[in-house]
Amino acid sequence: MDRTLFRESDTMTLLTSLRRRALTVATLATLSLGLVHAAHAADAGAPDQLIRQLSLETIEAVKADKDIQAGNINKIIALVDSKVMPHINFQRMTASAVGRFWRQATPEQQAKLQAEFKTLLVRTYAGALTQVKDQTIGLKPLRAQPTDTEVVVRTEIRGKGDPIQLDYRLEKAGDVWKIYDVNVLGIWLADQYRNSFAQEIGANGIDGLIKSLADKNAKAAGATPAKG
Repeated sequence: MDRTLFRESDTMTLLTSLRRRALTVATLATLSLGLVHAAHAADAGAPDQLIRQLSLETIEAVKADKDIQAGNINKIIALVDSKVMPHINFQRMTASAVGRFWRQATPEQQAKLQAEFKTLLVRTYAGALTQVKDQTIGLKPLRAQPTDTEVVVRTEIRGKGDPIQLDYRLEKAGDVWKIYDVNVLGIWLADQYRNSFAQEIGANGIDGLIKSLADKNAKAAGATPAKG
């Protein structure tokens, strides 16, 4: 058997599995950003206030657009890209997912990795947005000092069954807070991808990982035509 073909097939299977798990994470993250409510007042520049603000803006946009509610993927992607993605540090998130190989990548490869990883997560997040139902989210008290530049904002999804823990890692750059990782049920998003990315890079190099991500994104784009 051609080892290259085996590795490519194995990689695509791994990426498919990871995408399904990421969809679960994204669904829960969407619920949190769409339905979370704060039980206490927060400063405008506080990280938990950022999560609350994103929540309100996202759910209001969904409620106001029937095309989004009907599953128009282009509109959903536009919403996610405009409302949520500006508040995410994709360079740090991508570097964390790629792991030690990030420093071995050229600036051009890093740019391509970041672009393809962003596309993968945007489409995953967009798909999750259509699954938002009647769950509610509680924002837990923020455990941080005013001088902290990295914090974890903890939320809890409440619906049928046991509550589900959902946490966000945020960093402060100047006066701006940005999300750089999401944790659901004890698993951080970047960690989910790191092992499979390392396997692909070990088999086919950094360019091989870029190609695998690009192929996956192209396949997803072709399989989800816009509605309306």
